Amino acid sequence: MAPDATPAQGESELDRLLLGKRLRFFRTRAGLTLEQLGERVGVVASQLSHIENGRREPRLGLLQGIARELGIDPSELLRREAPDHRSALEIELERAQSTPAYVRLGLPHVRTPRTLGDDALESLVGLHRELTRRSRAAAATSEEARRANTAIRLQMRERDNYLHEIELIASDLMRRVGHTTGAVTHRTVAMLAEMLGFTLIFVDDLPSNTRSITDLENGRIYLPPASIPGGHGLRSLALQAMAHRVLGHAEPASYAQFLEQRLQINYFAAACLMPEARAVDFLQQAKRNRNLAIEDLRDAFGVTHEAAAHRFTNLATRHLELRVHHYRADGEGVLVRGYENDELPFPSDASGSIEGEMLCHKWGGRTAFHRTNRTSEFYQYTDTPAGTFWSSVQTGDAEQGPFAIACGVAFDDAKWFRGRDTMERRVSTCPDEACCRTAAPELLSRWEGKAWPSARMHQHVLSPLPTGTFPGVDDTAMYEFLSKHAPEA
Repeated sequence: MAPDATPAQGESELDRLLLGKRLRFFRTRAGLTLEQLGERVGVVASQLSHIENGRREPRLGLLQGIARELGIDPSELLRREAPDHRSALEIELERAQSTPAYVRLGLPHVRTPRTLGDDALESLVGLHRELTRRSRAAAATSEEARRANTAIRLQMRERDNYLHEIELIASDLMRRVGHTTGAVTHRTVAMLAEMLGFTLIFVDDLPSNTRSITDLENGRIYLPPASIPGGHGLRSLALQAMAHRVLGHAEPASYAQFLEQRLQINYFAAACLMPEARAVDFLQQAKRNRNLAIEDLRDAFGVTHEAAAHRFTNLATRHLELRVHHYRADGEGVLVRGYENDELPFPSDASGSIEGEMLCHKWGGRTAFHRTNRTSEFYQYTDTPAGTFWSSVQTGDAEQGPFAIACGVAFDDAKWFRGRDTMERRVSTCPDEACCRTAAPELLSRWEGKAWPSARMHQHVLSPLPTGTFPGVDDTAMYEFLSKHAPEA
């Protein structure tokens, strides 16, 4: 469906048009005129003409009689596919002209009689496709993306970050490939791919703006040759690529849908790498021992620390009766992403978006960088205007720079976690400017008006939001890659 949704009545009209196109196709193939078919089924030719033009819906009895005379099953007339290329173009044009965006233009409604040449029809449809593409690109502003991302985060908060439908799908698939214990191996992932009709192929020339490419025609998933340390990277990328088929995704019609699909494929990959039943057993035992630790979940399933922290949030509320928070921040304290259902007061803008906001200097995601030894987890209690929270923080370094992964709970629930006895405690009064964003009086009096820094601008500030059907992907580079690697016909 076009991005601008068609009203229900318009969809009904398009259904009638599709039925009419299929009726005309099979009548013509049978070599019958309208008059000849009308005589056989007991109706006048003009009534059949109205049906073929989508202006009238036939009774079931008439439809069955028509199918009988044409020598086909009635279901053939009701299939939701255009019978030929010309009909597909005619229906696509009709759909495009039924959208509110087109109606608002006040332009004439173009009909598609047989006298309208195929070239002219192709041109009209092509123009509508380009208008739709440009409309999508224009809508995909940073502001729109932030609103969409915020809406998804709030929806996941309502669901306690748990997606039961995807859990069931992932559990069933892992059972079918025979995975029962231990970390999911690359071989298990390859077996799952094979079961779904795919072959995993590792190449060193993937376009720079893609993480993987799936050749749907030849059943191939192309992946990079190198993995993130620990082996999690390639397994997760492969599972994410398979998830689009498993979850029945269509090409995203909007940036919001693109973001939602990204969330779902990430969730699916995590649910396969850390299957619900086994992960819950592991976590419930750790809770009974008052020894919950993200690093233990990470090591038990052979995944990254961030994947383990995020997976913990999927399962903690549903199965452990714990309300939690989780976030990633860069080395400068910029919030990259976050989730909470324990009321941790994330900084946010007027729209409720948290991405790109600065964390308080006194939160664990920033104070963890002050340690000399950053290889182990860092634990801290933080007093905030919303209450006291305990957090476990792991820092690391990536290509983009240092980062911190935090996961925690409200004070009363810290008793279930390793690290609860930490003596680290800070007081944060943010968003009060006096908390950490206003310099101490002695510093102000000494330096205010006497310094002029050269600020470093973040690259993302002036960068346009990626556009395209799959935002950020260069279609030309992708198609050239596929042509290069596709098997010989």
